[in-house]
Amino acid sequence: MKVDTLRVAVINGPNLNLLGVREPAIYGNESLDQIETRLAGIAAEMNVTLSFFQSNGEGELVTEVQRLRGAADGAIINAGAYAHSSIALRDAFDAVSVPFVEVHLSNVHAREPERHRLVLAGHAVGVICGLGSYGYEAALRGLASHLRAAKP
Repeated sequence: MKVDTLRVAVINGPNLNLLGVREPAIYGNESLDQIETRLAGIAAEMNVTLSFFQSNGEGELVTEVQRLRGAADGAIINAGAYAHSSIALRDAFDAVSVPFVEVHLSNVHAREPERHRLVLAGHAVGVICGLGSYGYEAALRGLASHLRAAKP
């Protein structure tokens, strides 16, 4: 049985370009490039085409989410600090109707109280936090399963 190729966007927010050097005790030693390379290999085995985007700016992230309409079947987003505050990002996902999984490297619920509120979470297919960089793989596998189950 041939499995259709899925198009998944991986979007990363502020400070994720500093992975590997930024607070490795919290966020790990892998760089964003290393995470993306590993994820691309997994995606190829799953017949998933990935695109990658990272920005430190909220407006640029919103614009990227808007570009997903008709261009992606789903998305994985680590919105960084914007996960706790960006109604604009949540509204952008609602506007384009693209299913997404929210990822956090650390367990945000075990951290400062201001990190416990996740603005995007109530609109996400799922939320993965605290698994380090493996969370991206879990998100990809879960999202692909969800998208394929939803296809007629």
